[in-house]
Amino acid sequence: MAVTVDTGIRASNPSPRKRSRVAWREALEGYFCISPWLIGFVIFTAAPLVASLYMSFTSWTVTYAPRWIGLENYRYMLVDDGRFWKALYNTFYYIFLAVPLYTVGGLLTALLMNVNLAGIRLFRTIWYLPAILPTVGTALLWVWLLNPEYGLINRALGLVGIVGPRWLSSEEWAKPGIILMGLWGVGGAMVVYLAGLKNIPRDLYEAAEVDGAGLWTRFWAITLPMLSPVIFFNLIMQIIGAFQVFSSVFILTSGGVGEKPGGPADATLFYVLYLYQQGFQQFRMGYASALAWVLMLLSLLVTLVQFKLAGRWVYYEGLVRK
Repeated sequence: MAVTVDTGIRASNPSPRKRSRVAWREALEGYFCISPWLIGFVIFTAAPLVASLYMSFTSWTVTYAPRWIGLENYRYMLVDDGRFWKALYNTFYYIFLAVPLYTVGGLLTALLMNVNLAGIRLFRTIWYLPAILPTVGTALLWVWLLNPEYGLINRALGLVGIVGPRWLSSEEWAKPGIILMGLWGVGGAMVVYLAGLKNIPRDLYEAAEVDGAGLWTRFWAITLPMLSPVIFFNLIMQIIGAFQVFSSVFILTSGGVGEKPGGPADATLFYVLYLYQQGFQQFRMGYASALAWVLMLLSLLVTLVQFKLAGRWVYYEGLVRK
């Protein structure tokens, strides 16, 4: 005969109404905790973004109220504005040359610094320092280094019998000079690559060495695949940064060696520099907003293409490709 004992304890089963109140209270507390970020995002990011989109369809010169003109800014940009295409060409020239050089330079530097030698930490620090120096100070230093008359680079070339170019005063050598300056800051990418190299298991190298794999084979079959996510990250960041190059170009081409910001002959008129000239020198804020949105769309398009191509060469440990 079964005996049922009533202990007086009932299972906790709150009503749907009570559960709804608890969930609402938790959500309210969560939104309250992140409210400083939400307020800042709305005021300083979302609202200016929407405002700039509206302004891109207007004619606004700051001193007058915006006047709606529809797609006229974009039509003028694509059809009538030759300097827009020049700025776009200069920017892509910079991207196609600078990004591969910075990627390879950072990787090679990281490989050199990934050794166990006395004083290696000091060398890593020295290589990394240029990446954190203020852009203005660095650019002013390179104004001196690239000076065609008494710059150290041309003097060094003269020691081996080479007549140095006029660098920023030359239409042919202005962009290579700016790319050369950028190579000085590969220490930033080097630190990221170095962290990725330290994360590669040593067992893989030891097993490959036992199997008779040489240095190049180990690099090609182990280092590059295991480091490919880090290479991809640096590649994306460098492409986005190359689209936005401004400070160094502005200072280098207005520090006494170039004709004007963007000179000579618009050889260093990069996209953001042109946007700055339209918005903050000529006060064509509506047209500058249109330029900014085109820049964002171009950056987004190139980034999406890179993500699409990443499946062919980026290896993620544990990921099974279908």
